[in-house]
Amino acid sequence: MSRFFVDAWDPAYGASFEASPEGPSAQSNARVETDHELPTLDWRAIGPRGGLRPPDVVLLVDGVRRIDAGVWTAEEDGNSFPGLAASYAAGVVRCNLERGAAHLAGTKVGRGLFTASPSATDVLAGNIRYPVHRVGGTGELAKLPAAVQGPLTALEVEVSATARTDGDLLVVDGQLRNRRQLPRTLGYIKSQHRQYLDARLSAVVTGLPSGHRSPVFRLGTAWDGWSWYLRLPVASGAPWAGIVRVECSAELAAEEAIQLADLSLVTLPRFASTPYKDPRAPQNLVPIAGLERLLRSRLGDARLLHRALTAAARTGR
Repeated sequence: MSRFFVDAWDPAYGASFEASPEGPSAQSNARVETDHELPTLDWRAIGPRGGLRPPDVVLLVDGVRRIDAGVWTAEEDGNSFPGLAASYAAGVVRCNLERGAAHLAGTKVGRGLFTASPSATDVLAGNIRYPVHRVGGTGELAKLPAAVQGPLTALEVEVSATARTDGDLLVVDGQLRNRRQLPRTLGYIKSQHRQYLDARLSAVVTGLPSGHRSPVFRLGTAWDGWSWYLRLPVASGAPWAGIVRVECSAELAAEEAIQLADLSLVTLPRFASTPYKDPRAPQNLVPIAGLERLLRSRLGDARLLHRALTAAARTGR
């Protein structure tokens, strides 16, 4: 062994780069076009453009979810369906960079009973209602947690829409998915589960100095879009330390995507966290970390909700 690195993230949160089971060299099957900003053979690190300023207002959006209880239904025909009682919340932090101030611009909490059961009805657990969210297919238990993402994304869109102003920049924690129609919006992916580029271009990414980005490339997955990698300020020399992937809508022209990439480079690093404050530093942006803590507190006491759901199951409510 010639060298080894200790990932800066707390192991409880996974790793900042999580390769597929085949190893870091395994390629995603996504369609990748790498010659839009620079010819593929000329790929190199790109630094901040001279004279470019961040927007006066940046909105950072995040959501959290929690499984309050697993449930099973008993159907009249003798069948049974699994279900999940889940709580989720979304919020937005408005950062005024001109004044150096940030405040909470809005939050919303939602709950639901996620199941494929045709007979399931809303569950009232004490004063808390869990509306039914009917899941398609056979409703296997392993697939139910993913069903919570749709309503959570809708909640994130709702809270961010009320806080937007002309000329702001909206940063969504995670992939854009079906939020790609929102204007001036970036998806911020802080842990890398797939390797989209070949070995030579990946070497450009892992060789990025702090505060530099890769060229913009086109990524064709279930959700098409423009994407680029960016290295936040970081002290560690590990290859993927401080690397995040940023994406924007595929509906934008290449020139517009490049403009957003340049804007991200002068905006996102100022929000980077530090190891003594956050075990997922620097990728877990400071406003996002604070927002996550607040949103989890708004979900309510998990033990009390579990107890209320258990009581509701006994009484058939």
